[in-house]
Amino acid sequence: MMDRQPRLTGELIALRPATPDDFDALYAVASDPLIWEVHPAHDRWREPVFRRFFDDGLTSGGMLIAIDRASGAVIGSSRYDFGRAEAGEVEIGWTFLARSHWGGRYNAEMKALMLGHAFAAVDRVIFLVGDTNIRSRKAVEKIGGYLTSREHHAEMAGKPVVHVVYAIDRPL
Repeated sequence: MMDRQPRLTGELIALRPATPDDFDALYAVASDPLIWEVHPAHDRWREPVFRRFFDDGLTSGGMLIAIDRASGAVIGSSRYDFGRAEAGEVEIGWTFLARSHWGGRYNAEMKALMLGHAFAAVDRVIFLVGDTNIRSRKAVEKIGGYLTSREHHAEMAGKPVVHVVYAIDRPL
């Protein structure tokens, strides 16, 4: 079984398990409405909405906090989850970063750390992305994700949402 709460360290970022004490620092990042403008849950910048997201992340047992190694500041989060994955897979998702850390280097390193850890235990990592979230779709493609034929249908804020499923297979 895969440890969904590892401590992972790269050149730019460190990832560690989330704790209840991380709420204020993480919400300081998440309270930026522009982070969520193309996300299906575009109101996640609001404190009550983010509180549910944060609490769900803690309950999931796979939420990780991203820390900028140069400054020590919390810059975002991501998580591992098996709930929507098939046998031999894990999902990486619920990822967001401060806009100051957009542009690829930080996300690429975070995903490389998480993928390396995951591939010690699973054959495939999946990413569910809102079908209209072009920014996140391009970010997953940039790290090597390929679009599968799978979709996941859900409801967010009372509206139907379609997530497309990308995958990255363990290197041979």
